[in-house]
Amino acid sequence: MTAPDPITSLQNPQVKRLVRLRQRREREREGVILIEGARELSRAVAAGLTPSTLYTCAALYSPEAHEVAATLPGPRVPLSREAFEKVSGRENPDGLLALVPTPAPRPPEPGEDTVLVVLHGLEKPGNIGAILRTADAAGAAGVLVLGRGADVYSPNVIRASQGSVFTLPVAALDEEEALTWLAAHAFTRVACTPDAPQVYWDAPLTGRVALVLGAEHEGLPPAWRAAEVPVRVPMHGAADSLNVATAAALVLYECVRQRRPASR
Repeated sequence: MTAPDPITSLQNPQVKRLVRLRQRREREREGVILIEGARELSRAVAAGLTPSTLYTCAALYSPEAHEVAATLPGPRVPLSREAFEKVSGRENPDGLLALVPTPAPRPPEPGEDTVLVVLHGLEKPGNIGAILRTADAAGAAGVLVLGRGADVYSPNVIRASQGSVFTLPVAALDEEEALTWLAAHAFTRVACTPDAPQVYWDAPLTGRVALVLGAEHEGLPPAWRAAEVPVRVPMHGAADSLNVATAAALVLYECVRQRRPASR
């Protein structure tokens, strides 16, 4: 069967649609997300997602994209280099972009010695993606996202997480739902806040732990600062706050350290 000719016109309806879908309201209206990049797509497919349409540009393939493209399911639509660069959100695209139905929320399934991450008021895609990537690497059981500000399936979050957003259970809840869920599952809330009396490495971080992180400027509201275990990251220079993704990495890996077997 002969492959179709690539779409070349920037006025093509499919090209225009992909450009519109870079906006959150358009993705939510259609119930789809955009996944771009070989690594991100391979992780999404490994997590059980199937592209409804795969857009390709062989002229832009990286070595990884060339290898991954052969394994991806779903109908394909080739684009010219100019058309692909028009719909891409990247400076150096690798020639792979897919439309995928929006994943259903996946609440975490807590074990007896489980770490969760709770994100309150975070909106910057780079921070959200970096935290998702670190939570995945540190073996967290999942992430709860509070409020509408964070768009966990935005193309920029997907890219910053390098696809880890698909490998972790992620659920968006309102504040009351989250507080109720954490209490019902007997989680100890560990609130990262600069005025806490205890440094994070001195806090007990084993058992069911929910690490609560707020935006750098606003911090956490009183209901979340009043956690069972408030902790801080010590600061010694002129800076009065730490990047939230950096703080998350420090505390998450302290959770890992405290869970090491005693013999190690």
